[in-house]
Amino acid sequence: MHDMEQIYKQYMLQVYKYLFSLCHNAHLAEELTQETFYQAVKSIDRFKGECKLYVWLCQIAKHIWIKDFEKRRKESKTKLISDIPVSTNSIDDELIMQDQKMALFKAMHLLNEPTREVMYLRLSGEFSFKEIGEIMERDENWARVTFYRGKQKIKEGPTNEM
Repeated sequence: MHDMEQIYKQYMLQVYKYLFSLCHNAHLAEELTQETFYQAVKSIDRFKGECKLYVWLCQIAKHIWIKDFEKRRKESKTKLISDIPVSTNSIDDELIMQDQKMALFKAMHLLNEPTREVMYLRLSGEFSFKEIGEIMERDENWARVTFYRGKQKIKEGPTNEM
């Protein structure tokens, strides 16, 4: 029914970007992407076509990421940290950028679940609003509005309503 090699070629990058937006770690995202396609091969007969194929793959990916995150959290109390690329900026600039990045991710972490995930997908995964809408099983406009509202909440600062 489905040619998994073709599916892999077509959707591997999107699944990788989605996983990277969740874990912020290139190596881990690569491992989880491979596991996602392994699980997809095992369960392709359960794909009913009720959603787009890459949405189904991202759902599998999210479940795999959650299982991996829980396993890692139990093994160690340390957080997953993304690889920081080497830059030509001065050390002071790098520290300021890192502090700003940390502050942004802390603020995003305080947002409610659908808003937080939209923000991660857009900023870390570099997904389009259309892709985000499809992944979240909503439309493009919902993704745009949710992202905009998330930005506004971050600009307003921490409140009890995030």
